[in-house]
Amino acid sequence: MPLVVMALAVIVVKLFAVAVPVSSDTITINTLLAALGFTLLRLIVAYLLAVIVSIPLAVLATVSPLTRAIFLPMFDIFQSVPILAFFPVIILAFISMKSLMGAAIMILFLSMVWNIVFTLIGGINVIPHDIIAAAHLFGLRGFAYFRKVLLPAMMPQLITGSILAFAQGWNIIIVAEVLHTYIPHGTSAQDLFGIGSILVAASANGQNNVFLWAVFVMILAIAFINFFVWQKLLHYAQRYRFE
Repeated sequence: MPLVVMALAVIVVKLFAVAVPVSSDTITINTLLAALGFTLLRLIVAYLLAVIVSIPLAVLATVSPLTRAIFLPMFDIFQSVPILAFFPVIILAFISMKSLMGAAIMILFLSMVWNIVFTLIGGINVIPHDIIAAAHLFGLRGFAYFRKVLLPAMMPQLITGSILAFAQGWNIIIVAEVLHTYIPHGTSAQDLFGIGSILVAASANGQNNVFLWAVFVMILAIAFINFFVWQKLLHYAQRYRFE
């Protein structure tokens, strides 16, 4: 589960977190693992926030034909706006709060949330009408209806949307960690320590060995999460799929 991955990331950070500049020629595998730990923590926090926000948005958009007509076009517009268009505004807002970490998590959150929202809406829309009718016949309303009908129906799509969202997070992680390019008169010292910022710094400084090792570590992490987290969850979610 993602929480297990987060726990492992915390352990990695505790064991290997060291203050080594990303431009150093002496970056070790421990430093790369620590960077991966910080990157995973950012991704997982953003992902959990995206799930928490996506579920009520998906339910709200499918409550009635009226809410569908109002919210689905609105969500589609938000999804279509390039994420990076928000980034300078987000950076300035979080600089005022002295939280560059918050800026990184926010941009990751925005890159993830609509993947989950639209897959959840798809899951709700395929609930058979006889299931809905039976639920109403037995008096399921409110939270009971959500827990016994909506949540199981959304489960397979939640995992599918999560895979897409996490992949989008990996795609945007370099932008989320290399913040100085969006900060007026920014310097590389304002970048967040993570696997994305190490990749950028190694490429800029001609550190090919560091760059290749960072790519290798990132690929291993992605493969591990895909095989031992998402594939397991996909298999588990099949029991909730409507035939």
